[in-house]
Amino acid sequence: MNNEDYRLALEEADASPSRFERYEEAYLQQQREEAAIVEDHIRAHDAARHHHHHHHHQPTIPGTNASRSATNTSQGRPESYEASSASSSSVQYEAIGGSRGHQEFRRTLSRSATHTSKINKLERHPTALERIETHRTQHYSTVGGDEAAATRTRSSRQSKPLPNFGAGKSYPPILPASEDYVVEFDGADDPLHAQNWSLKKKLRVGSCVAWFSLSATVGSSIFSNATGPVSEIYGVSREVGTLATSLFVLGYAFGPIIWAPFSELYGRRLPVLVAALGFSLFTIAVATAQDLQTIMLCRFFSGFFGSAPLAITAAIFADMFGNEARGLAIAVFSATVFMGPLFAPFMGGFIVQSYLGWRWTMYISSFMGFSSLILCLLLLEETYPPMILVGKASELRRRTKNWGIHAKQEEVELDLRELLEKNVSRPFRILFTEPIVLAVSLYMSFIYGILYLMLTGYAEIFQGVYHMNPGVGGLPYFGMVTGELIAFFVVVAINPAYVRKLKANNNIPVPEWRVPIAIAGGISFSAGLFWLGWTGYNGKVHWIVPTLSGLLTGFGIFTVFLQLLNYIVDAYLMFAASAIAANTFMRSLFGCVFPLFATYMFNGIGINWTMTLLGCVAALLVPLPVIFYIWGPKLRQKSKFAPSLDLKYKAKKDAEAANAAEGKDATQERGREEEAGSSGRAEQAESQEREEEEEEEKKDA
Repeated sequence: MNNEDYRLALEEADASPSRFERYEEAYLQQQREEAAIVEDHIRAHDAARHHHHHHHHQPTIPGTNASRSATNTSQGRPESYEASSASSSSVQYEAIGGSRGHQEFRRTLSRSATHTSKINKLERHPTALERIETHRTQHYSTVGGDEAAATRTRSSRQSKPLPNFGAGKSYPPILPASEDYVVEFDGADDPLHAQNWSLKKKLRVGSCVAWFSLSATVGSSIFSNATGPVSEIYGVSREVGTLATSLFVLGYAFGPIIWAPFSELYGRRLPVLVAALGFSLFTIAVATAQDLQTIMLCRFFSGFFGSAPLAITAAIFADMFGNEARGLAIAVFSATVFMGPLFAPFMGGFIVQSYLGWRWTMYISSFMGFSSLILCLLLLEETYPPMILVGKASELRRRTKNWGIHAKQEEVELDLRELLEKNVSRPFRILFTEPIVLAVSLYMSFIYGILYLMLTGYAEIFQGVYHMNPGVGGLPYFGMVTGELIAFFVVVAINPAYVRKLKANNNIPVPEWRVPIAIAGGISFSAGLFWLGWTGYNGKVHWIVPTLSGLLTGFGIFTVFLQLLNYIVDAYLMFAASAIAANTFMRSLFGCVFPLFATYMFNGIGINWTMTLLGCVAALLVPLPVIFYIWGPKLRQKSKFAPSLDLKYKAKKDAEAANAAEGKDATQERGREEEAGSSGRAEQAESQEREEEEEEEKKDA
């Protein structure tokens, strides 16, 4: 085949791509045909054996050329179909011989039929079909995975002439039916799939990325205690020194735009390792920096690399856990996101006031980063299903020497236009066109901004009013930590009830089920802000009282953030990554900006009125979850991005119930008609009998 013929054949193959639907149907059809062959073989063998006993000559054994040709010809298949399995059956029968051979042959075919039946049943397993649909969606939503990207790639490829094959060779023929070479998981219980791993293995993988998340979030706020010394050393205002924290959080805003598609293209493990290395190196660069601009620049890139676990950890947990356990897994992730910034201030405070100095806040953070890198190198395994299949295909190619075997993910071709469209444009389109995402993002962004504003607020109250040193002044944050732990255990306690409702709804999540605890959390959060402001502004109340306000504030922060994050995931499913990216961008901007004006607010209107203002805004936002709970289904029904599977399932059940009611009414109506007919016939018979009796009486008379 010359270059031009090969190019035309390649274009023809590309022009008619075979999607998962056709592959799925072809696979099931193949299994049905194999089951039919087995049944034909058994019937043909019984007939041949009967003929052998009566006519005493060699029977036509299924698996021989004649039998196979007849069988395949009768079913419209070429003679070569299933040649290897048929010939092996023939050899088995001829080697055994006689009646024992007949019994063994039937057992062999029966085992084959049972195996085929199991395969058919396996491929119809709800979990297997759900995963096929998930992989189909993941492939389509991956950069370079959809048909538009393939068309653009073909156009680009057609404009360039194919190079010679080399060594005087012509191009080999195109592989037939490329979907036949695409590897898949072996049913719902395939041990390669991350959701089928042992709990021990899941905990090991989850612990690695959870520690990295904690390391990154500790790094975000541990520098807050170094703001004063750095500002004095480099002769700048405290607000400029606060930029070191704000720029780190700003890196959180832009990082997910890169890390999310990176994890879709190359799996979860590689970006986590790259990010852990980058975070550690830039953090230690801050510790060794000799000028302010180096500190600021490296803090931004520390946040950029440190945002990777925020973008990928939730996806890793979703890879490993199904709907029933996903809420608990994301709760663990949320705990690292919110507890890290609260653990760090007291650590940084004691370090800064010791002989170690401010630079050791960054050395400690970099050590945590390097430990995360080592743990992930040793313990973290790939969880992204398409990339697991890439590894499976690679092993099969190496062991079988069949170089056509591949995974669907290996067909992806990176396209810059699609990268910008899917990972930059789509999140913003969802953010500004979806009322649910916009409202949720505003609420979560306000809470996230308050979290980082508290770094200044607690310092103003406990160091400024109660005159605690930086180390001891960081200990009141444990009030908020305790509140978050209470919220975590509440979420764990209510999860069994959620699982029961999920099973009763055919394993289809209803996003509004997540909302009630968020309503309670919003009220708690607002009350905690009022409590903190009016008990800690003048120092006349014991310091434990404003510290205890953290129980309400921490409970509210955790429950609102966690449940609304789950609400977005349940509502947008295959577009959840884009919705979360938009949410992360907005809340990171709030987290960046809030600390910059915090000092001016506390100094300008006082601690009590600052917290009153923030508490009032929080109270105004409390009705948002109530609105989602009542009108959320209607909003999702009008959405262009929310699939609303629960609403479709409910509509289907309502239609079935209506049809059943109609059928019942029709049956009852027929019963009434039959009863009326029977009653009429009985009355008619009685009337006829009376007439006959009267006639007999007349005759007698």
